[in-house]
Amino acid sequence: MKSATSFSRSGLSDWLIQRVSAVILAVYTVVVFGFVVGHSSLDYVTWHDFMTQTCMRIFTLLALLSFVGHAWIGMWTVTTDYLTSRQMGPKADVLRLLAQIAMGIALFVVIVWGIQIIWGN
Repeated sequence: MKSATSFSRSGLSDWLIQRVSAVILAVYTVVVFGFVVGHSSLDYVTWHDFMTQTCMRIFTLLALLSFVGHAWIGMWTVTTDYLTSRQMGPKADVLRLLAQIAMGIALFVVIVWGIQIIWGN
């Protein structure tokens, strides 16, 4: 059975997206942490110059999209595993759909807001 709210409609694809997005997020964290640690007298201008380089903007966008994909798959898995009729009763399908709609809206806001921050001046 394939769910209309699944990210990729395939368990293997979802698993792969989770792993790849986790690696991207880990590398991004190491790069940003390394930059912060490597600049003991970090100020706004240095941070701004680093984060507004085209390569960092693209990397940040990739990390943002990875975060959203990772979050969606993770939360979709949690809602489909735990918001079930067996555990929540007959209203589980409605509760699960409402939770997934709320997550979808929140992640959409994160994407739009993130893109505005990354590419705004």
